[in-house]
Amino acid sequence: MILYRTMQLIRTAEEQLARCHARGLVHGACHTYVGQEAIAAGVCDQLNVDDAIFSTHRGHGHALAKGMPPGELFAELFGRETGCSRGRGGSMHLFSPEIGMMGTSGIVGPSILQAAGAGYSFALRKTQQVAVAFFGDGAANNGAFHEGLNMAAIWKLPVLFVCENNQFATEIPFSYAAGNPDVASRAAAYAMPGVQLDGNDVLAIGAAAQVAVNRARAGQGPTLLECKTYRTRPHSEGMGDYTYRTREDVAAWRERCPIKRYRQLLLENGQATEAQLDAIDAEIQAHVNAVSISAENAPWPKAENATTHVYASTRKVTRPVNQGDRQISFAAATLEALDHEMALNPNIFVFGEGIGIRGGNFGTTAGLFAKYGAERLRDTPIAERGFVGMACGAAMTGARPIVDFMFIDFINDAFGEIVNQIAKMQYMSSGRLKMPVLLRGCIGIGHAAATHHSGSYHSIYSHIPGLRVVVPSTPFDAKGLFTHALRSDDPVLFLEPRELMGVKGIVPEEDYEIEFGKARILQEGSRVTVVGIGFMAQRALAAARGLAAEVIDPRTVSPLDETTILKSIRKTGRLLIVDEAFAPCSLGAEIAAQVAEAGFDYLDAPIRRINGAFAPTPYSPALEAAVIPSQDHIRAAIESLIEE
Repeated sequence: MILYRTMQLIRTAEEQLARCHARGLVHGACHTYVGQEAIAAGVCDQLNVDDAIFSTHRGHGHALAKGMPPGELFAELFGRETGCSRGRGGSMHLFSPEIGMMGTSGIVGPSILQAAGAGYSFALRKTQQVAVAFFGDGAANNGAFHEGLNMAAIWKLPVLFVCENNQFATEIPFSYAAGNPDVASRAAAYAMPGVQLDGNDVLAIGAAAQVAVNRARAGQGPTLLECKTYRTRPHSEGMGDYTYRTREDVAAWRERCPIKRYRQLLLENGQATEAQLDAIDAEIQAHVNAVSISAENAPWPKAENATTHVYASTRKVTRPVNQGDRQISFAAATLEALDHEMALNPNIFVFGEGIGIRGGNFGTTAGLFAKYGAERLRDTPIAERGFVGMACGAAMTGARPIVDFMFIDFINDAFGEIVNQIAKMQYMSSGRLKMPVLLRGCIGIGHAAATHHSGSYHSIYSHIPGLRVVVPSTPFDAKGLFTHALRSDDPVLFLEPRELMGVKGIVPEEDYEIEFGKARILQEGSRVTVVGIGFMAQRALAAARGLAAEVIDPRTVSPLDETTILKSIRKTGRLLIVDEAFAPCSLGAEIAAQVAEAGFDYLDAPIRRINGAFAPTPYSPALEAAVIPSQDHIRAAIESLIEE
């Protein structure tokens, strides 16, 4: 009677939460699972504790079926400290990695990609674990569905995709929104089994899930289950429900209640008596009432904890480095660091287009395929959102993924996965999930690449809490910062200026790290401070030769080393910021604001900025050169500031 107990616990908890929402105890949305209980119960009954599930905004039932104590669920929706996400998530963001509940999302689709990523992690580490993605019919029309299922299929990942087709995506009928409303039939396009099930038949769901889980554990790849069901409460508590469906439809589906149906089956087969089932109902009701009261009286989270776990603990670097005189290129320096770490840590793998046998567009993985094989140097389809979302799921489950995206313009296709998922995962899980994802690729102009291969978007990403954003300008710094990134538990966006990839410089053979948030003074001076970002750091250095200018390379833009910049300005009294990116809302604007706030008394002249033109990057070499700061332009600005 385990299945009956699980379904009844979900139903009783959800009905109580609906009452609590009406009382104002739930402070935000409350998406209940009423009517769909058979799916969570049937699937999770086939899973082990260490199997991972990834869920949606309607995830209460999945959490309870996976083993979350209902008191933690109630406390979370009440915003209390004892909640499963410590009051940070509410109804749509439930985390309990200790039981394999890896999280729910208020965004449609990420669960598909994260489960596929977890499957990749399990396959890489040769465990027998299985990942499950629960998602609604709305997600089946999302790009994440295609990208996730396709990659899970081609790599035969141990994943179970469960579409809970409750026939409405918020208020949009699936019959209207889908060219092919038969989700299970879509599995054929990915050469995986697709099974359509009565989503209110817990035994049929359990049997299909058992076959799929066994298949996944045996290395035979993923399965898609479509469970046709119906939610009998509104999309979210308090919303109107009868503008897009009728009372008669809802009443008819309530008669098809999965709990009522299974109860009748137990009685007919002599597996339980009315008294036994009534006793279970009463026991669960009493328990839910008790935990609801307890959660209502639980303490609120402390205000001082509102900003904890945005980042993992900072790793300090103290060992000095003997620089020597060996010279190699910027790209070779990061390759050396990557090779060293991959040899030490079998959990590191690389996703990217052409990073396998080919060795990467810029030689960033040259020679590694022969050493580490296809599983750790994984050529991907052109599916940036897909493999970035998969990297998130892989990191959540013990792997250390690297995404080699070639150009930052490409990774912008995965902006939501980076900003809404990867950057927030440590925070939303209260530090229980680490996010060691390294995203690397080029920024900036070069070789007449035009507007879709020349972007410089470090300012945008440096605005995002939870991300480390690194922009080195020398081979020495590239190796040390890349090594630090490879050992970090934070997500790192490692941006490599296109024009510097082939530049050579001194790089020690030994292993070394450079800590994030530590700027480098490229040239000392006394009359003006010049801060250059990435390629512009080297162009500013060339422009400042023979002038009394102190040139600073921040090396990382998040975190930014404002201390070194302020110390320099205190000496020089003047500041020039040079950045290839656009001026409005840029990193240069942020540096200027910080200096104006904390170092205004040190300034003897207005802060000056030189930026790239506020325009997309053009193709023609003559036009390309005109939209970024030139060496002559920078030198003239330095001389002007010195004279001012």
